[in-house]
Amino acid sequence: MRKKTKIAMAVATGLLMACGAQKNSNAATESETTAAQQLFSRMDTLRQQGYMFGHQDDPMYGLTWAYDKDSSDVKNTCGDYPAVMGFELGGIEMGDAKSLDSVPFSRITEEVVKHHQRGGIVTLSWHPRNPLTTSDKGGEWPQGTAWDVSDSTVVRSILPGGSQYDKFQVWMQRLSDFLATLKTDDGQLVPIIFRPWHENTGSWFWWGEKLCSVEEYKALWNMLQDKLTADGFDNLLWAYSPGMAGDLTAEKYLERYPGDDRIGIVGIDGYQWGKKEDFVSQLDQNLQMLCLFAKDHGKIAALTECGLKNLADPTWWTSTLQPVVDKYPISYLLVWRNYEKEWFGPSPVKPDAPYFKEFHAADKTLFLKDIQ
Repeated sequence: MRKKTKIAMAVATGLLMACGAQKNSNAATESETTAAQQLFSRMDTLRQQGYMFGHQDDPMYGLTWAYDKDSSDVKNTCGDYPAVMGFELGGIEMGDAKSLDSVPFSRITEEVVKHHQRGGIVTLSWHPRNPLTTSDKGGEWPQGTAWDVSDSTVVRSILPGGSQYDKFQVWMQRLSDFLATLKTDDGQLVPIIFRPWHENTGSWFWWGEKLCSVEEYKALWNMLQDKLTADGFDNLLWAYSPGMAGDLTAEKYLERYPGDDRIGIVGIDGYQWGKKEDFVSQLDQNLQMLCLFAKDHGKIAALTECGLKNLADPTWWTSTLQPVVDKYPISYLLVWRNYEKEWFGPSPVKPDAPYFKEFHAADKTLFLKDIQ
Protein backbone atom coordinates (compact mmCIF):
# COMPACT_ATOMS: atom_id res chain seq x y z
CA MET A 1 0.00 0.00 0.00
CA ARG A 2 1.39 3.42 -0.89
CA LYS A 3 2.39 5.63 2.02
CA LYS A 4 0.05 8.47 1.11
CA THR A 5 -2.95 6.14 0.97
CA LYS A 6 -2.06 4.75 4.38
CA ILE A 7 -1.81 8.26 5.81
CA ALA A 8 -5.20 9.25 4.42
CA MET A 9 -6.72 6.17 6.08
CA ALA A 10 -5.03 7.05 9.37
CA VAL A 11 -6.35 10.60 9.29
CA ALA A 12 -9.85 9.38 8.58
CA THR A 13 -9.59 6.94 11.46
CA GLY A 14 -8.27 9.70 13.70
CA LEU A 15 -11.44 11.70 13.11
CA LEU A 16 -13.48 8.85 14.53
CA MET A 17 -11.49 8.05 17.65
CA ALA A 18 -9.47 9.82 20.30
CA CYS A 19 -5.73 10.16 19.75
CA GLY A 20 -3.87 7.46 21.63
CA ALA A 21 -1.41 9.80 23.35
CA GLN A 22 -4.03 12.19 24.69
CA LYS A 23 -4.93 10.90 28.11
CA ASN A 24 -6.96 13.95 29.04
CA SER A 25 -8.55 14.84 25.70
CA ASN A 26 -11.90 16.59 25.76
CA ALA A 27 -14.75 16.99 23.31
CA ALA A 28 -13.70 20.45 22.06
CA THR A 29 -14.32 21.14 18.40
CA GLU A 30 -11.46 22.10 16.10
CA SER A 31 -12.50 25.77 16.25
CA GLU A 32 -12.24 25.69 20.06
CA THR A 33 -8.82 24.09 20.24
CA THR A 34 -5.58 26.02 19.99
CA ALA A 35 -3.20 25.76 17.06
CA ALA A 36 -0.78 23.85 19.31
CA GLN A 37 -3.46 21.32 20.28
CA GLN A 38 -4.40 20.82 16.66
CA LEU A 39 -0.75 20.24 15.79
CA PHE A 40 -0.47 17.70 18.60
CA SER A 41 -3.51 15.81 17.31
CA ARG A 42 -2.21 15.83 13.76
CA MET A 43 1.20 14.53 14.81
CA ASP A 44 -0.35 11.88 17.01
CA THR A 45 -2.42 10.62 14.08
CA LEU A 46 0.54 10.64 11.68
CA ARG A 47 2.79 8.69 14.03
CA GLN A 48 0.44 5.74 13.86
CA GLN A 49 1.72 5.14 10.32
CA GLY A 50 5.36 6.12 10.59
CA TYR A 51 7.83 8.80 11.52
CA MET A 52 8.41 12.07 9.73
CA PHE A 53 11.82 13.02 8.44
CA GLY A 54 13.15 16.45 9.40
CA HIS A 55 16.16 18.54 8.41
CA GLN A 56 17.59 21.71 9.96
CA ASP A 57 17.83 24.81 7.70
CA ASP A 58 16.74 22.64 4.78
CA PRO A 59 15.62 25.37 2.31
CA MET A 60 18.38 27.81 3.24
CA TYR A 61 21.57 26.25 1.90
CA GLY A 62 23.18 22.95 0.95
CA LEU A 63 26.57 21.56 0.10
CA THR A 64 26.70 23.16 -3.37
CA TRP A 65 24.23 26.08 -3.16
CA ALA A 66 22.92 28.84 -0.90
CA TYR A 67 19.56 30.61 -0.85
CA ASP A 68 18.36 29.32 -4.20
CA LYS A 69 14.60 29.59 -4.56
CA ASP A 70 12.74 26.43 -3.49
CA SER A 71 15.94 24.38 -3.29
CA SER A 72 16.68 21.65 -0.75
CA ASP A 73 19.38 19.00 -0.50
CA VAL A 74 16.70 16.57 0.66
CA LYS A 75 14.42 17.33 -2.29
CA ASN A 76 17.35 17.34 -4.72
CA THR A 77 18.27 13.86 -3.48
CA CYS A 78 14.92 12.07 -3.24
CA GLY A 79 12.41 14.33 -5.02
CA ASP A 80 10.53 15.46 -1.91
CA TYR A 81 10.89 17.99 0.87
CA PRO A 82 11.30 16.84 4.46
CA ALA A 83 8.03 16.72 6.39
CA VAL A 84 9.62 18.67 9.24
CA MET A 85 11.92 21.67 8.88
CA GLY A 86 13.93 23.10 11.74
CA PHE A 87 15.22 26.66 12.12
CA GLU A 88 17.42 28.38 14.70
CA LEU A 89 16.67 31.68 16.47
CA GLY A 90 19.98 32.32 18.23
CA GLY A 91 20.86 35.99 17.75
CA ILE A 92 17.30 37.29 17.80
CA GLU A 93 17.85 38.25 21.45
CA MET A 94 20.59 40.70 20.36
CA GLY A 95 18.41 42.34 17.73
CA ASP A 96 20.65 40.86 15.01
CA ALA A 97 19.52 40.71 11.40
CA LYS A 98 20.91 37.18 11.03
CA SER A 99 20.87 34.06 13.19
CA LEU A 100 24.00 32.53 14.70
CA ASP A 101 24.07 30.38 11.54
CA SER A 102 24.15 33.58 9.44
CA VAL A 103 20.61 33.07 8.15
CA PRO A 104 18.57 36.30 7.78
CA PHE A 105 15.64 36.27 10.18
CA SER A 106 13.47 37.70 7.41
CA ARG A 107 14.23 34.57 5.38
CA ILE A 108 13.39 32.34 8.36
CA THR A 109 9.98 34.02 8.62
CA GLU A 110 9.43 33.48 4.90
CA GLU A 111 10.42 29.81 4.94
CA VAL A 112 8.47 28.99 8.11
CA VAL A 113 5.28 30.33 6.58
CA LYS A 114 6.01 28.71 3.20
CA HIS A 115 6.57 25.26 4.71
CA HIS A 116 3.42 25.55 6.80
CA GLN A 117 1.44 26.45 3.70
CA ARG A 118 2.91 23.41 1.89
CA GLY A 119 1.44 21.27 4.65
CA GLY A 120 4.72 20.72 6.48
CA ILE A 121 5.61 21.02 10.15
CA VAL A 122 8.09 23.51 11.64
CA THR A 123 10.28 23.26 14.73
CA LEU A 124 12.32 26.11 16.22
CA SER A 125 15.33 25.98 18.52
CA TRP A 126 16.96 28.90 20.37
CA HIS A 127 20.60 29.15 21.42
CA PRO A 128 20.66 32.59 23.08
CA ARG A 129 24.00 34.14 23.89
CA ASN A 130 25.35 34.02 27.42
CA PRO A 131 23.71 37.06 29.07
CA LEU A 132 26.34 37.23 31.81
CA THR A 133 29.46 37.17 29.63
CA THR A 134 28.30 38.44 26.23
CA SER A 135 29.76 41.64 24.89
CA ASP A 136 28.75 43.86 22.00
CA LYS A 137 32.43 43.80 21.06
CA GLY A 138 32.42 40.04 20.64
CA GLY A 139 35.48 37.97 21.47
CA GLU A 140 37.14 34.66 20.84
CA TRP A 141 34.66 31.82 20.42
CA PRO A 142 32.90 30.69 22.53
CA GLN A 143 33.04 33.91 24.59
CA GLY A 144 29.53 35.14 25.10
CA THR A 145 27.85 32.39 23.07
CA ALA A 146 25.43 29.71 24.22
CA TRP A 147 28.48 27.44 24.53
CA ASP A 148 30.27 29.79 26.95
CA VAL A 149 30.21 27.82 30.21
CA SER A 150 32.94 29.84 31.92
CA ASP A 151 30.53 30.94 34.66
CA SER A 152 28.17 28.65 36.57
CA THR A 153 25.83 31.39 37.74
CA VAL A 154 24.30 32.44 34.41
CA VAL A 155 20.84 30.96 34.96
CA ARG A 156 20.72 32.35 38.48
CA SER A 157 21.70 35.77 37.14
CA ILE A 158 18.65 36.05 34.85
CA LEU A 159 16.04 34.82 37.31
CA PRO A 160 14.12 37.38 39.41
CA GLY A 161 16.55 39.31 41.60
CA GLY A 162 19.56 38.41 39.44
CA SER A 163 22.01 40.91 37.97
CA GLN A 164 20.99 40.09 34.37
CA TYR A 165 17.25 39.80 34.96
CA ASP A 166 16.34 43.08 33.22
CA LYS A 167 18.59 42.29 30.25
CA PHE A 168 17.01 38.89 29.76
CA GLN A 169 13.52 40.36 29.93
CA VAL A 170 14.48 42.46 26.90
CA TRP A 171 15.88 39.38 25.18
CA MET A 172 12.68 37.43 25.73
CA GLN A 173 10.65 40.35 24.36
CA ARG A 174 12.74 40.38 21.19
CA LEU A 175 12.07 36.66 20.81
CA SER A 176 8.37 37.29 21.33
CA ASP A 177 8.35 40.07 18.76
CA PHE A 178 9.92 37.73 16.19
CA LEU A 179 7.52 34.87 16.91
CA ALA A 180 4.69 37.30 16.20
CA THR A 181 5.93 37.59 12.59
CA LEU A 182 5.32 33.89 11.93
CA LYS A 183 1.80 34.19 10.59
CA THR A 184 -0.03 33.69 7.34
CA ASP A 185 -1.49 36.46 5.20
CA ASP A 186 -4.81 36.11 7.00
CA GLY A 187 -3.12 36.75 10.35
CA GLN A 188 -3.11 33.18 11.68
CA LEU A 189 -0.04 32.21 13.71
CA VAL A 190 1.83 29.21 12.30
CA PRO A 191 1.76 26.18 14.66
CA ILE A 192 5.30 25.60 15.87
CA ILE A 193 7.19 22.93 17.82
CA PHE A 194 9.26 25.15 20.11
CA ARG A 195 12.31 23.50 21.67
CA PRO A 196 14.31 25.74 24.02
CA TRP A 197 16.88 24.83 26.69
CA HIS A 198 17.69 21.50 25.02
CA GLU A 199 20.46 18.99 25.82
CA ASN A 200 20.24 20.23 29.39
CA THR A 201 21.58 16.96 30.81
CA GLY A 202 24.93 17.80 29.27
CA SER A 203 27.05 20.76 30.31
CA TRP A 204 28.07 22.38 27.03
CA PHE A 205 25.40 25.11 27.17
CA TRP A 206 25.09 27.72 29.92
CA TRP A 207 21.79 26.12 31.00
CA GLY A 208 23.36 22.65 31.29
CA GLU A 209 23.29 20.22 34.19
CA LYS A 210 26.48 21.37 35.90
CA LEU A 211 25.71 25.05 35.33
CA CYS A 212 22.44 25.30 37.25
CA SER A 213 20.40 23.44 39.84
CA VAL A 214 17.23 21.50 39.06
CA GLU A 215 15.18 24.30 40.62
CA GLU A 216 16.99 26.98 38.61
CA TYR A 217 16.53 25.09 35.34
CA LYS A 218 12.79 24.68 35.91
CA ALA A 219 12.49 28.34 36.89
CA LEU A 220 14.26 29.29 33.66
CA TRP A 221 11.89 27.13 31.61
CA ASN A 222 8.83 28.48 33.39
CA MET A 223 9.91 32.10 33.04
CA LEU A 224 10.21 31.81 29.26
CA GLN A 225 7.08 29.70 28.80
CA ASP A 226 4.97 31.92 31.03
CA LYS A 227 6.16 35.02 29.17
CA LEU A 228 5.29 33.64 25.73
CA THR A 229 1.99 32.20 26.93
CA ALA A 230 1.04 35.57 28.41
CA ASP A 231 1.90 37.15 25.05
CA GLY A 232 -0.76 34.99 23.42
CA PHE A 233 1.31 32.31 21.67
CA ASP A 234 -1.12 29.41 21.89
CA ASN A 235 0.43 28.08 18.67
CA LEU A 236 3.57 26.78 20.43
CA LEU A 237 3.82 23.05 21.11
CA TRP A 238 6.61 22.87 23.67
CA ALA A 239 9.27 20.18 23.32
CA TYR A 240 11.63 18.95 26.04
CA SER A 241 14.77 17.26 24.72
CA PRO A 242 17.74 16.26 26.87
CA GLY A 243 20.73 14.64 25.23
CA MET A 244 21.03 10.90 24.70
CA ALA A 245 22.67 9.17 27.64
CA GLY A 246 23.88 5.73 28.60
CA ASP A 247 21.15 3.66 30.26
CA LEU A 248 18.70 6.58 30.36
CA THR A 249 15.97 6.04 32.96
CA ALA A 250 12.57 7.63 33.43
CA GLU A 251 13.73 8.89 36.82
CA LYS A 252 16.68 10.70 35.22
CA TYR A 253 14.48 12.06 32.45
CA LEU A 254 12.01 13.40 35.03
CA GLU A 255 14.67 15.15 37.08
CA ARG A 256 14.50 18.44 35.13
CA TYR A 257 11.26 17.75 33.27
CA PRO A 258 9.09 20.91 33.49
CA GLY A 259 5.85 18.96 33.98
CA ASP A 260 3.06 17.37 31.96
CA ASP A 261 1.11 20.63 32.00
CA ARG A 262 3.94 22.37 30.14
CA ILE A 263 5.17 19.80 27.61
CA GLY A 264 3.66 18.26 24.47
CA ILE A 265 6.69 16.64 22.81
CA VAL A 266 9.25 14.57 24.70
CA GLY A 267 12.46 13.96 22.85
CA ILE A 268 16.13 13.17 22.95
CA ASP A 269 19.05 14.49 20.90
CA GLY A 270 21.34 11.66 19.83
CA TYR A 271 24.31 11.74 17.46
CA GLN A 272 26.73 9.02 16.48
CA TRP A 273 30.13 10.30 17.54
CA GLY A 274 31.85 6.94 17.95
CA LYS A 275 31.35 3.33 16.96
CA LYS A 276 28.18 2.24 15.20
CA GLU A 277 27.57 -0.56 17.71
CA ASP A 278 27.70 1.83 20.67
CA PHE A 279 25.36 4.32 19.01
CA VAL A 280 22.83 1.65 18.04
CA SER A 281 22.80 0.16 21.52
CA GLN A 282 22.37 3.51 23.24
CA LEU A 283 19.75 4.83 20.81
CA ASP A 284 17.76 1.61 21.13
CA GLN A 285 17.71 1.80 24.92
CA ASN A 286 16.96 5.54 24.98
CA LEU A 287 14.07 5.32 22.51
CA GLN A 288 12.56 2.38 24.36
CA MET A 289 12.56 4.40 27.58
CA LEU A 290 11.34 7.55 25.83
CA CYS A 291 8.38 5.90 24.12
CA LEU A 292 7.26 4.26 27.37
CA PHE A 293 7.60 7.64 29.09
CA ALA A 294 5.55 9.30 26.36
CA LYS A 295 2.81 6.69 26.67
CA ASP A 296 2.69 6.99 30.47
CA HIS A 297 2.55 10.80 30.38
CA GLY A 298 0.26 11.27 27.38
CA LYS A 299 2.96 12.85 25.20
CA ILE A 300 4.43 12.39 21.73
CA ALA A 301 7.97 11.03 21.44
CA ALA A 302 10.53 12.30 18.92
CA LEU A 303 14.20 12.00 18.05
CA THR A 304 14.56 15.78 18.11
CA GLU A 305 18.15 15.82 16.80
CA CYS A 306 20.32 13.09 15.34
CA GLY A 307 22.92 12.40 12.72
CA LEU A 308 26.34 11.17 11.69
CA LYS A 309 28.80 13.95 10.88
CA ASN A 310 29.61 14.15 7.16
CA LEU A 311 27.95 10.72 6.66
CA ALA A 312 31.25 8.97 7.20
CA ASP A 313 29.33 5.73 6.53
CA PRO A 314 27.22 6.42 3.42
CA THR A 315 24.96 3.45 4.23
CA TRP A 316 24.07 5.02 7.62
CA TRP A 317 20.47 5.81 6.71
CA THR A 318 19.51 2.18 6.06
CA SER A 319 22.14 0.22 7.96
CA THR A 320 22.24 2.14 11.25
CA LEU A 321 19.43 4.64 11.77
CA GLN A 322 16.43 2.97 10.15
CA PRO A 323 16.65 -0.45 11.84
CA VAL A 324 16.46 1.22 15.26
CA VAL A 325 13.84 3.92 14.70
CA ASP A 326 11.57 1.53 12.79
CA LYS A 327 10.96 -0.26 16.09
CA TYR A 328 9.46 2.71 17.94
CA PRO A 329 6.36 4.92 17.58
CA ILE A 330 8.22 8.22 17.39
CA SER A 331 6.63 11.15 15.58
CA TYR A 332 9.69 12.44 13.78
CA LEU A 333 13.45 12.55 13.63
CA LEU A 334 15.48 15.59 12.63
CA VAL A 335 19.02 15.61 11.30
CA TRP A 336 21.13 18.73 11.61
CA ARG A 337 22.05 21.15 8.86
CA ASN A 338 24.12 20.74 5.70
CA TYR A 339 26.94 23.20 6.21
CA GLU A 340 29.82 22.92 3.76
CA LYS A 341 32.29 21.86 6.46
CA GLU A 342 29.95 19.81 8.63
CA TRP A 343 26.82 18.18 7.25
CA PHE A 344 24.30 15.66 8.55
CA GLY A 345 21.61 15.50 5.86
CA PRO A 346 21.67 13.83 2.45
CA SER A 347 23.13 15.40 -0.68
CA PRO A 348 22.85 14.33 -4.31
CA VAL A 349 26.59 14.88 -4.70
CA LYS A 350 27.60 12.52 -1.89
CA PRO A 351 27.88 8.69 -1.73
CA ASP A 352 24.97 8.40 0.71
CA ALA A 353 22.42 9.54 -1.92
CA PRO A 354 21.30 6.05 -3.12
CA TYR A 355 20.91 4.83 0.45
CA PHE A 356 18.87 7.90 1.36
CA LYS A 357 16.59 7.20 -1.60
CA GLU A 358 15.97 3.73 -0.14
CA PHE A 359 15.27 5.33 3.22
CA HIS A 360 12.82 7.75 1.59
CA ALA A 361 10.99 4.92 -0.20
CA ALA A 362 10.48 2.84 2.96
CA ASP A 363 6.93 2.42 4.25
CA LYS A 364 7.50 4.00 7.65
CA THR A 365 9.42 7.13 6.60
CA LEU A 366 7.16 10.12 5.99
CA PHE A 367 8.14 13.10 3.85
CA LEU A 368 6.14 16.15 2.83
CA LYS A 369 4.06 14.45 0.11
CA ASP A 370 3.13 11.74 2.61
CA ILE A 371 1.53 14.18 5.06
CA GLN A 372 -0.04 16.77 2.76
